[in-house]
Amino acid sequence: MTANTPVASTDKLTKVYGDRVAVDKVTMTVRRGEVYGFLGPNGAGKTTTLRMLLGLVRPTSGTASITTGPGHVSVGALIEGPGFHPYLSGRANLRVLARHRGQSDAEVERVLARVDLAARGDDRFKGYSLGMKQRLGVAAALMGDPELIILDEPTNGLDPAGMADMRALVVDLARGGQTVLLSSHLLAEVQEICHRVGVIDDGRLLRESTVAELRGGVSLRIRATPEPEALAVAMRLAGDDGVRREADGALLLTLPADRAPDVARALVGAGVDVHEITAAERSLEEVFFEMTSQKEAVR
Repeated sequence: MTANTPVASTDKLTKVYGDRVAVDKVTMTVRRGEVYGFLGPNGAGKTTTLRMLLGLVRPTSGTASITTGPGHVSVGALIEGPGFHPYLSGRANLRVLARHRGQSDAEVERVLARVDLAARGDDRFKGYSLGMKQRLGVAAALMGDPELIILDEPTNGLDPAGMADMRALVVDLARGGQTVLLSSHLLAEVQEICHRVGVIDDGRLLRESTVAELRGGVSLRIRATPEPEALAVAMRLAGDDGVRREADGALLLTLPADRAPDVARALVGAGVDVHEITAAERSLEEVFFEMTSQKEAVR
């Protein structure tokens, strides 16, 4: 399979429980070798979509598939909270899974080391912290070195250092040629590590694109006085639709960063005092709230 080959996809995937539409005609594509961020708030339909993709839940309509090339694509997954035998150690739990899958104890040791649990592998699972339980679940998903790894909120319960380690692990997996489908409600986390994202809210996929496309590139942020004169100059340079006034009075211009000298000269030439000109990028959080507010407005 080539780099752009779909590994997992859905087409108008829908799940209805009674009178509640949990997933509403979701069409998405995950490509080989990428980190795909499935982004949305808790209750948006992320987990239900992933469960249908894995065949754990039957769709009401539409399709979900994991692509098979010459052979079946191997899959590892952590969906919702990890489930293990509470009175067995972390290592023993993974060995039970390894025997069921025909894998060796060496594979258990490899994945324990990968998630930094080797030193605590002999502790009973019931004594693990929430973050340790989550890491053990990720270790189970990595067993057998699967081509596609599906992780549902993998940083739940992790402290900041643990979250950083998990992000580094996901990036390393993708560098090694594996594909990661990662669901999260932590927008900053997705922004840091994902190549493409699908934004879901209230069961509907609002948009699917690269992170850069979704954020819309770099713009210029200006603080200058008097504000009316600064606004007039900004609109002349960026157009009426290319200027947005922020809550603190700053102006955001949809111009590339290399236009900053032109903007500064124009403002000074118009007798405007320039206090700040900086390159600005919208965060995924800003984009997400903008998209969901637009969705609410058209309802």
